[in-house]
Amino acid sequence: MKNKLLLLIIVLLIPVAVFVGNKKKDINNNDEVKEEVVVNLNKNNEVIRLSLNDYLIGVVGQEMPASFNYEALKAQAVAVRTFAYNYYDNNEINIADSVQHYISTEEMKNKWGNEYDKYYNKIKDSVLETNNEVIMYNNNIIKSYYYAISNGKSEDSMTVFNEELPYLKIVDSSFDQEVKSFEVTTSFTYDNFCLLLSLNNCNIDISNIKKDDSNRVELITINDKEYLGIDIRKKLNLRSTDFEIELLNDSIEIKTKGYGHGVGMSQYGANYLANKGYNYQNILKYYYKDVEIKKY
Repeated sequence: MKNKLLLLIIVLLIPVAVFVGNKKKDINNNDEVKEEVVVNLNKNNEVIRLSLNDYLIGVVGQEMPASFNYEALKAQAVAVRTFAYNYYDNNEINIADSVQHYISTEEMKNKWGNEYDKYYNKIKDSVLETNNEVIMYNNNIIKSYYYAISNGKSEDSMTVFNEELPYLKIVDSSFDQEVKSFEVTTSFTYDNFCLLLSLNNCNIDISNIKKDDSNRVELITINDKEYLGIDIRKKLNLRSTDFEIELLNDSIEIKTKGYGHGVGMSQYGANYLANKGYNYQNILKYYYKDVEIKKY
């Protein structure tokens, strides 16, 4: 009788033991119990709540051409995720669309037309295959700046953002010169040029052009008024701070090289490296120095 009672107790306890064992396994498995990160995106003065992956798909779809090499898209996905985590707090990311531009699925359909399914799935896969991966320097999330096309070199973060970040230094990206829109010339009337730069005298005199180690304009004097290269770029809406100004009889022409602030990863450079056989991690480590790609 004692043996039968003992057997009955053991049988009754087996489901409890299995349940406790499974629960412990779930707790140790971060992928199973990790609460999904929510993104609160401020776009056009409206807050849109998205899952992190849906947000990443929308940003990669807007920020990088979907026709790019798959490894370049994966590099972009990790860079976007990493930058978003700079705005992370209490399992939510609060971020403005001006920081990283987002496109909805409806906008993707209008943008890609008949190729929507192909491009959407390609970008979705680039996000999911790099799931939870971020870029770290000394075990800290980095500021993973990126831009379209370099002038042949990336830029130091100190020059543009006044931040001394050891992983954002000048690196060679001379292969960007192969991009068709590498050089662009923009024309201004004298009146418009003076208006945009708040100049009272339109007898333009340019002097004291100082360039940094990446060959971008750091300082320039126009009519005895000194400007930062980044201020000229903003005021005149130029593509980059690698520019040359030519004064003509009836207009002012400015030739720029590259497109964007130049700090971090060149997107067209990433695509070039991907086409040369680099995988996404190698691309990221090329542009962001001494970093590690880790699950977060």
